[in-house]
This record gives sequence, structure tokens and C-alpha cells, in this order.
Amino acid sequence: MIETNRPAAAPAEDEPDLLRDQFRQLLRYRRLIGAGIAVGLLGGVYLGISTADTYVATADVVLRAPTDDPFNPSLAPDKAINIGSERQVALSSSIANEAAKKLGVSAKDFRALRGGLQVTNPPQTMVLRFTYTASSPKEAAKRANAMTDAYLLKRQESLDATRDKMVKGYQEQRDPVAKQLDELSKDISRMPAGAPRDTATSTKTDLQSEVGGYNGKITKLQALDMTPGRVTSAATAPTSTDGPGIVMSLALGAAVGLALGLLAAWVRLVFDPAPRSEGDVARALRAPVLGYLPRDKTGGGPLLAAGEADPRLAEEYRSVAFRLAYDARFADRRRLLVVAPRGSSETAAAVAVNLAASFSETGKDVLLIEADLRTPVLASQLPTDAGGRPRWSQTPGNTPAGGRHGDAEWPDGRQLVVDAGESGSFDLIPGERARNVPRALTSARATRLISEADSPNSTVVVLAPPVLSYADALALVDRVDGVLVVCNPRAVHRTDLSRIRELISGAGGTVLGAVLHAPLPGEKRGRKGKDGSPGAPEAPDAPAKPRPPQPQPIPYEVAEGEQHIPGDGTDTVALRTVRTGRR
Repeated sequence: MIETNRPAAAPAEDEPDLLRDQFRQLLRYRRLIGAGIAVGLLGGVYLGISTADTYVATADVVLRAPTDDPFNPSLAPDKAINIGSERQVALSSSIANEAAKKLGVSAKDFRALRGGLQVTNPPQTMVLRFTYTASSPKEAAKRANAMTDAYLLKRQESLDATRDKMVKGYQEQRDPVAKQLDELSKDISRMPAGAPRDTATSTKTDLQSEVGGYNGKITKLQALDMTPGRVTSAATAPTSTDGPGIVMSLALGAAVGLALGLLAAWVRLVFDPAPRSEGDVARALRAPVLGYLPRDKTGGGPLLAAGEADPRLAEEYRSVAFRLAYDARFADRRRLLVVAPRGSSETAAAVAVNLAASFSETGKDVLLIEADLRTPVLASQLPTDAGGRPRWSQTPGNTPAGGRHGDAEWPDGRQLVVDAGESGSFDLIPGERARNVPRALTSARATRLISEADSPNSTVVVLAPPVLSYADALALVDRVDGVLVVCNPRAVHRTDLSRIRELISGAGGTVLGAVLHAPLPGEKRGRKGKDGSPGAPEAPDAPAKPRPPQPQPIPYEVAEGEQHIPGDGTDTVALRTVRTGRR
């Protein structure tokens, strides 16, 4: 039985789509393509200028082999003449010397005379084509004809010398035999009558035959037509230059330059370590790309995206939030960790804030936790209010003794309410500089704070520092487990994304997806951040953003097993490994 309700398989990606995608990827390297076109145009200009006063004259010579019957069709001159050897002879210095004598060229200009000649052989012919290039049309024709005449003269002399040598050789072989024949004839004439002459007569006949053979060969050689060839087309003065002209040269240069630029861009694309497309990001993270943030038109405005200022950006955040809401891995626990690969966390902070606003818009009780205890900024950049719903701050055991926030480690119970405008509001646990960041992130209070997502209709969004710069995000993965990676695909390597996936998977978490974004205002690819990693610092001429007030260092005593590392005003505790065991 044939099934008729089986869904159709997803069609494979068409080859034109792949070609268009590859072409779009090549267009990212516009500088290389432009440099190739510029080099090609410079070459075209050089070609047009260098050939503007160049003239070429051509003369054709048909070669003939020596023959005693030029009308015999059975004779094959191509077997008697090695056209390749004749071409080399035409280019030899002996031909150039003969032409120099005829033209009156001095020894100083002999090299230039020889360098202007080019001899070719059209296929399937016995024709030598003499092409001469000079700066004057008359000079080009004159020298081409001189080279042709010199070659024919030298070939005639060579053929005559060969024939004379062969005739002389036959004569030297014939003369002893003829002399012997004369002596034998005299001996026979002196023999008495009746004497036996059969042997002498037979010898004489043999000698006469041998002499006749030599005479026949000599006669045949002397009867040969020794014409070396004939000029079928004498060189005439050209009426125009040989070059393609400046317009054609520029067109050819631009075409060749474009090909070189595309080749260079393709090589750069092949060896580019950055992801070439969203598919590369998805393959490296083994998670889908949930959204691609458009370029911020406000030039680094507030963290909360205003729908009227940039509706595309606000809708993209809502789209990412809805895709996460329908992901079963996130819907089961409703915990989300937002991190950047390395460098700046500015965009990751904006994604975390706007996702919290989007979840709040759907009626969720959202708690945004700023787990970046090294450079906390959310409290100073968001419209917050200390009042609000009593939840985390009123949980027993969370309020520090004495009611002062600065007397305890983070989280110290301080909770703010962020006004997200039409999206509603959500709670914020701001980050605070801690004396021991790893201990604060893994404390029981931080665990209870993240467990707020276990409450009905609650969602917890955690913002952590870059995962490849600090291990803070990995310390939170076992409790949050759902990770959203925010990155600029042109500022991160595929190996970095694969390493992030391996680190998160090794810590027991899952990469839910990625949010891509364009470079930030003033960001330059390849520059280093403050931590030595590829980041996106602001341009030197960009206006400085207001920095939040920095808390003063909190005096404390270094506990046993810890080591205090002085820094730039930030209290940090480095853990020291203690090796235990029996001695």
C-alpha cells in the first residue's frame, strides 16, 4: 500500500543559492577586490603607454627542399626539412650578423637588433613568419626584410656547401677507380693476339660500371634545384601601432585585476578563521542562530531597545525571546545564562536586559541577575527603582545583619525594579564588586537566588562575564545550564565557538543558541581588549561613556589558604591549591 500522507522531504539547497552565498561572502573582502582592480588598471596603463609607439612588420618565407623534380607529388618537403631546427637557425646570431652587415648596424646596437626579432611557424605549414618590432614603422619593415634576406642567403650558402662537399666526396671516390680503369685499358691494348682476355675484360666492365655510378651521382647532385625558399609576403611599413590602445588596455587590466582580486578574496575566505556564515556558527556551537541583531542606529544608546527609536531591533529581541520560550530545554527550567565569547560584554548585557523585558511582556515574573562582579554597570545604566515586589530581598536569611548592603558578600539582598516601559517591569539583582568572585558565584545565597526560576510563572536571566576570559560563566552553568552565546561573527574564530561549546558541555550545560550582532560603533577587528583578548574597545575619538561610581576597596583580612593579589583598586582573592596526602 502506498502512503499518501507522508510529508515531503525538505528540498536540498539549490546550487544557485550556494553560489550566491559564496559570492556574498567574497564581497566581504572588498578591499582585496579593489586592490586587485587597482593593480590591473595600473598594468593596463603601463601596457597602453609602453605599446603606444610600437610598430610590428611581418614577412613570410616558404621553405623548399632541394629536389631534381619539383613537380613530383610524391616528394614530401616536410620530411626533408626540420621546421623546428630552421626556426632556431633563423633566430641565431649568424643570421643577425648578416642582417647587421646589410643594415650597417654597429656592434653596440647588435643586441637590440636581435631582440626585436620573433620567428614563428604557423601550424601545418612550411612557412617561417618573421615578425620584427621597432619604434618606427619604416625601421620595422626594413629590419624584417633584412632578416628574411639574411636567412635565405645563409640557407642558400649552407645548401650549396653541402652539395659541393658531397660532389667532392664522390669525385674523390671515382678518381682512383677511373685511374685503375685507364691502366687496365692500356694493359688490354698491349696484349698479343690470341692471348686470353676474358678476365681482364670482365674486370674492365666492373670498373666502368663503378665509374659510371659515381658519375651518375655527381650529375644528379649538380642537377638539383638548390633554391632555399621564397618570400611569399614581404614586410611593409605598418600603418598603426601594435598595442591595443589605452581604452582596451584599461579594460583588459580591469578584467585581469578583477580576476586577481576575486582569487585573493577566495584564498582569504578559505583561510579565514572567522565564521563565514550563520551556518558556520551553528555548526561550531551545534545550536541554532536565534537572531541577528541589526546595526544600532542610535550609535550605542540605552540598553533597553525603544520600539519607536529602532523597531527592527526591538522586534528582533522579541523574536529571540519567543524562540527561546518554545524551546523545551528552556521551558522546563526557565533559566538562561547570557555570555559573550571574549572581550566586551556590552552587547551581551543589552541582550540580557531586552530578553528580560520581552519575557516580562509575556506576563512572566522575570528576575535579571548581573553575575558580572568584575565590571558591574546595569544599575547605573537602567531606569531602576529601589521599591517593588518584596521577593528575594525579603526572603529569610538573605538580608545582611544590620541592614547594610556593603557588609556582606554578593548577593547582599539588594533588589531593584527596572521600568521597561510598555513591556512592563522586571526585577534586577545588580552586581557588586566582590572580594572573592568564585566564592560569591558558588555560594549558597547565589544558588537560592537562581532557584527563583522554580517558582510558577518565573524566569531567571543571568548575565555573566565573557566565557573565554573568565571562568565565572562555567561556575554558574551547573545551576543555569541553558546558555545563550552573544557574539560578533567577524570578531570570533570558529575554534573559539567550538571551545565554548566544549567548555559548557563539560560543565554540564547546554548551548541553546546564538545571537549575532554587527560590530559596535568604533569597534575595529583584530584589536585587543583590556584582558589581552580580541575585543572591541572604543575609538580614541569616541565620546567617553559615563562610568558608574567605583566602590572603595573593602578592608579585610586574608584568610588562611588564600593569597591577596594587589591590583588596580579591585580586591581579588586568588585560590591557592593545597596538596594533601600522607608523607
